[in-house]
Amino acid sequence: MSDEIINRVAESKLVTFNLEDYYVQGRRVLFDISNWLFEGLLLKEKDFRSRAAEHDWSQYQDAYVALHCSTDAIVPGWAYMLLATHLHPFAKKCVQGSLEDLETVLYTETLSNLEISEFKDKMVIIKGCSNKPVPSNAYLLATSKLQPVVKSLMYGEACSSVPLYKRK
Repeated sequence: MSDEIINRVAESKLVTFNLEDYYVQGRRVLFDISNWLFEGLLLKEKDFRSRAAEHDWSQYQDAYVALHCSTDAIVPGWAYMLLATHLHPFAKKCVQGSLEDLETVLYTETLSNLEISEFKDKMVIIKGCSNKPVPSNAYLLATSKLQPVVKSLMYGEACSSVPLYKRK
């Protein structure tokens, strides 16, 4: 019997798909509009427009911005649209929602444009752990994108993967 340790994971034909590799670099900003509402709950159009006109939008240069309201205020859709018109010359992307919503939009755009021919007929494992903020929905997007071309699809790490799909 040989005392040599064999790394079967390294010798396997598994290809790792790491969503962190597709993380869009850049500063993220959560913009809470509740500070611009009367008592945090009521949007007064004249005051809101005034605040928007006076705000220094250049501070969002090349940032990814998520517009949201942290209170239970009912905010008309045009308010977010107005802020988006001010952000447009500066921000790389502007969405309505949370930072996770922003990440989902960024991953959706990135994965929809991804060339996946390198994964054709391969055994692919979607890496489960990440150090960057990968939204849960990104894993579903990756699954939908890869499933039509791969031989098999798994989730996790090579040493402890969960089988998801195997072409018949």
